[in-house]
Amino acid sequence: MRRILLSTIAALAIATPAGAAELRVGLGSAITAIDPHFHVIGSNSALARNIYDGLINQGDRQELQPGLALSWRAVDATTWEFTLRPGARFHDGKPVTAEDVAASFRRIPNVRNSPSSFLPFVRPVVAVEAVSPTVVRMRTNGPFPLLPASVSRIAIIPAAQEQAETAAFAREGGAIGTGPFRFVSYAPGDRVVLARNDGWWGGAVPWERVTMRFVTADAARVAAALAGDLDLIEAVPPADQAVLARNQRIRIASAPSNRIMYLHLDSAREQSPHVKGRDGQPVPNALRDARVRRALSLSIDRQALVARIMDGQGEPSGQLVPEGFFGHVPSLRAPAADLARAQALLAEAGVAGNLTLTFHASNDRYPNDEKVAQAIAQMFTRAGVPTQLETLPAAVYFTRASRLEFSLIMGGAAAETGEASSVLRPLLATFNPQRGDGSGNRGRWSNARFDALLQEALATVDDARREALLRETTELAMGDVGVIPLFFLNYSWASGTAANYVPRADGYTLAINARPAR
Repeated sequence: MRRILLSTIAALAIATPAGAAELRVGLGSAITAIDPHFHVIGSNSALARNIYDGLINQGDRQELQPGLALSWRAVDATTWEFTLRPGARFHDGKPVTAEDVAASFRRIPNVRNSPSSFLPFVRPVVAVEAVSPTVVRMRTNGPFPLLPASVSRIAIIPAAQEQAETAAFAREGGAIGTGPFRFVSYAPGDRVVLARNDGWWGGAVPWERVTMRFVTADAARVAAALAGDLDLIEAVPPADQAVLARNQRIRIASAPSNRIMYLHLDSAREQSPHVKGRDGQPVPNALRDARVRRALSLSIDRQALVARIMDGQGEPSGQLVPEGFFGHVPSLRAPAADLARAQALLAEAGVAGNLTLTFHASNDRYPNDEKVAQAIAQMFTRAGVPTQLETLPAAVYFTRASRLEFSLIMGGAAAETGEASSVLRPLLATFNPQRGDGSGNRGRWSNARFDALLQEALATVDDARREALLRETTELAMGDVGVIPLFFLNYSWASGTAANYVPRADGYTLAINARPAR
């Protein structure tokens, strides 16, 4: 075993020329393309953010910050204007113009074979007009106050690449952005090499060269950090953090993420496939009763899940976006476990002593997902609802969950735009494929008042009013237990003596967030 480990470390070693300011990074997930418009997936988006800018960028807590647009404003209810940053240039030296922005947005719906398109972020945009070389106007098909957050997801490329095929971006000189690093090379499944962009509008960048290795095996990534073969690794497994923290040359940086772990319950069907009586026979679906859903929520000891299963790497929650995010409700705390109250609610609902569940979860998608699910099943059983657990690989699990084959499931969702509607709408809006509502609502919870409030929020341009509506929407859904929030995952990084990492809520590993250690 030791021989295998040593050979793994040797294979990961990256030669660093003497005196060169190189950052060697171990990534936990591979990418599917260099093309920044090809695939909405975290690993691709994180890598692209090192090379490209959006009109608007997201800060460490996903707050909106000027990117290639120095300013933006709503001209009227359906028109937004963006003024470009003077002096911003692409890596090939050409200035960024409004036509580059327009071409970037035109390209989105035409990217071929995308596994998950960026089109939902720009679907309301019906026209992008270059008013002048430095002014862009976008018109939408109705009020769309989330446009600034949505455009923060779209990388700006040169207009000359509007028709470029995805494969072209991976060739030498193919990926041309405006970000802090220039693309050098890509070896699929192995590494991406970047070089400093000395002309970046954001200022001086300390690293002359960045090599990002795809080291998807947790043990290999941790071993490389301990051996000093990588300066920075992401996705530190919770179980390994204590070992790494005891090493004097390793620093751990972690922060609550934007990803909430939650439970979805079948709230719609009169009969649910995995809701049964104590005799194993089908019974009416008790999960339709909010008292039963609330009882299950109160039987969960969220503090224990985080402390014991996640080794402290999480934050218990009673809502879907963390503190500091737009739409977070300050007064809505994680429910404390209350076994007596849970049992009283079950009795009040008339199901005490005659309800059993089968709980389904993934076993390879989230940190400790199977262990968390096992603990929750035990908590339900202790409250008087005997619960059997079945876990599946994510590739099978999510397909079957989307076909509504289960009654009670665990999942994770991230507020990718940094505000509450980005999780409220997919998880809790009434399922409506034509409108794109409830795309992840695998429990089919539905509430007309919730839908009306959410739609009003999505059409409200005034920020204060929109946030008040999102908070009201959240309180309604959490009060009716449309889903059961569990905890926010922590994202963690480990760095050696060369760098200190400033953590991000979206889990992205950006070389500009790695500061040279002093």
